[in-house]
Amino acid sequence: MKNVLTTCTYCGCGCNFYFQVEDDEIVGITPSKAHPISRGRLCVKGWNSYEFIKSPHRLKSPLIKRDGRFKEVSWDEALGFISERFKQIKETTGPDSLCVLGSAKCTNEENYLIQKFTRATLGTNNIDHCARLCHSATVTGLTTSFGSGAMTNSINEIEGADILLVTGSNTTEQHPQIGSFILKAIEGGARLILVDPRKIQLSCFAHLHLQQKPGTDVAWINGTMNVIINKEMYDRDFVKRRTENFEALKKTVAKYTPTFVREITGIPENDLIRASILYASHKKSMIIYSMGITQHVTGVDNVLSLANLAMLTGRLGELHTGVNPLRGQNNVQGACDVGALPDVYTGYQKVTDEKVREKFERVWGVKLPKDPGLTVVEMMNEARNGRIRGMYIMGENPMLSNPDITHVKEALEKIEILVVQDIFLSETAELADVVLPAASFAEKDGTFTNTERRVQRIRQAISPIGESKPDWWIIQELSNRMGYSMNYASPEEIAEEIALLTPIYGGIYYDRLEEGWGLQWPCKDRSDPGTPFLHKNGFPRGKGLFTPVDYVPPIQKRRCRG
Repeated sequence: MKNVLTTCTYCGCGCNFYFQVEDDEIVGITPSKAHPISRGRLCVKGWNSYEFIKSPHRLKSPLIKRDGRFKEVSWDEALGFISERFKQIKETTGPDSLCVLGSAKCTNEENYLIQKFTRATLGTNNIDHCARLCHSATVTGLTTSFGSGAMTNSINEIEGADILLVTGSNTTEQHPQIGSFILKAIEGGARLILVDPRKIQLSCFAHLHLQQKPGTDVAWINGTMNVIINKEMYDRDFVKRRTENFEALKKTVAKYTPTFVREITGIPENDLIRASILYASHKKSMIIYSMGITQHVTGVDNVLSLANLAMLTGRLGELHTGVNPLRGQNNVQGACDVGALPDVYTGYQKVTDEKVREKFERVWGVKLPKDPGLTVVEMMNEARNGRIRGMYIMGENPMLSNPDITHVKEALEKIEILVVQDIFLSETAELADVVLPAASFAEKDGTFTNTERRVQRIRQAISPIGESKPDWWIIQELSNRMGYSMNYASPEEIAEEIALLTPIYGGIYYDRLEEGWGLQWPCKDRSDPGTPFLHKNGFPRGKGLFTPVDYVPPIQKRRCRG
């Protein structure tokens, strides 16, 4: 029996455990005692994370649909069929008739390669993934405010905080290990301010539980800032030195008195005042949020408001502070980092920036498109309208995750060639013309980036099931058949190219990842130990930007009134 260290695939915590392997089969797992997040423990999902690997429903060979039924074919036939159809579409109606979805469940190396395939091989920026439906609001909001769209601090800092402001996160269920850090902090004397319409498990431990009406987050956050400004509890020095546009914010939040906020949110005036004073009166105050904040029509506004609150009080750039979004899937952070988005290359470098584009053209040896591509929602709209003729989906299931499934089904059924690359015959794969069997995380090498920007290894423990192949191998083979050469011998070589092109990943190499428990970006070169918390000496955009936001009623409420 051998033990193979890897990273869990269930959520953004990034716990590490060992696969117990005997005769090329996983027979159990053991959590890593030394890992800074798992610390010898796993949640129930983690303990059972290997069960699906040996499922009898795993895809084992390529499939092509003929006369409405799937038929097993060889890799040569499947890849040949896809390449010919994609080349035909590209030549007749142009590269923007094609689109691609990356995956928050696949590795950094595979997402890097799928976005490179999209841009260099197909010639379009039509690449996106499920972050569009969950945390793209975070990337937009925090990038606008700070210049960087990621969790500012580290998970283990939670234990040392004095105040934890948790909103839009059922942490003990969504991110159990992070939930345990919150409970440990409370046990050590920290106070929890919970803002959530529901009574969740954390309600039992909250010192203050503000139950706002759904969709009224901007109002209560503006009300919190109103109290802090009126009581002169904001950090004047931080605001003066490190931010801009404060007067505009002050003017906007002036009307959000506790009474006005109560009328909108239902939060009692005294509770709002107490929560505001509590958060502002402690230096070690952390904001923690998740998709209860982002998955709204006003998701970006919610994130901007939380960033405004943190800047107003100067709770940034130090240990045990910050604005800390908890990523949902295991590699949603990494998939964004390596460019599986329609408007940016790796490291959030804009496709519209001519110097950046020239850098990628030099390394990739091909002319690249300069206009941002379609988002996943726009892809479905364009497919339904007949303007998207071919789609390649790696490890995503829009028939389950996208809004308006009827609309998605109509769109996918109109596409001339739909290719799905996955480990199971998902709801989306059932609609495909070609299905490619991918290897699971236990059957390949690579890296994931967790919610705190920690890049960690996964390691091959067993052989791929049946004829399944690693996603990076499939992408490379298809690209070669379409005329753009890729010749990587391993994911490690792909990671080296990511480091070459991506400043925030510039010091992240496999040999360094073997030395400890991963590296947190930005990590600019081989001598850089990584960055546990961001914005210590300044923001990437220069000064932090206060972006005043007014409350807008939920769209469902507006429709009812209409």
